[in-house]
Amino acid sequence: MKLTDEQNLLILEAERFCKAELEHDTSGHDWWHIHRVVQMARRLAQEEGADPFICTVAALLHDVADEKLNDSKESGLLKVRSWLEGQQLQAEDTEHIIEIISTMSYNAGTNPPVRTLEGRVVQDADRLDAIGAIAIARAFQYAGWKGHPIYDPGLPPRESMSAEEYRNGKTTAINHFYEKLLKLKDLMITASAKAIAQERHRYMEQYVERFYLEWDGQV
Repeated sequence: MKLTDEQNLLILEAERFCKAELEHDTSGHDWWHIHRVVQMARRLAQEEGADPFICTVAALLHDVADEKLNDSKESGLLKVRSWLEGQQLQAEDTEHIIEIISTMSYNAGTNPPVRTLEGRVVQDADRLDAIGAIAIARAFQYAGWKGHPIYDPGLPPRESMSAEEYRNGKTTAINHFYEKLLKLKDLMITASAKAIAQERHRYMEQYVERFYLEWDGQV
């Protein structure tokens, strides 16, 4: 599906807005994370037949609204809604983008399923950036940002938790693999993302195995 000139202009404005909000982020949700998610969302949209415009704008703005980076989920969504309503955008497109952003977060697995194909594409694209080599780097970056240790044998992964516990409870970078990252392969929705996730997931499993061997001085 070819984008119109108006849609391309709005995408450029969304990029500027996103960069202004996230270019100095140090939690792993910076502009380059957004760039990767956008590139993957466009790829999945083409392969799955989703609307590339909706997917691109939602991917660009999804972490501008992230509650980890705002006072609350509501304030983050209000920031994005206010920006969208200031653009030349149809009301139904604004609502669609807001719906995607408000339901796509992992949030300890507590969010409702995304409703539309575009939502599934953007959610899968975001989750793919949490699987694989870059995801490993992001996991340790995020742990450092939160003040969590790399690993503590006395602090086992949490089996179940509320969204609040997931967001603010005590954990480690290695535990995050079990609490989220290694679960994502089975949560992919689109066929395209499922195929990509397989190899990335195996890479993370191999990394964790190697981590324990080095931790115990076996290699």
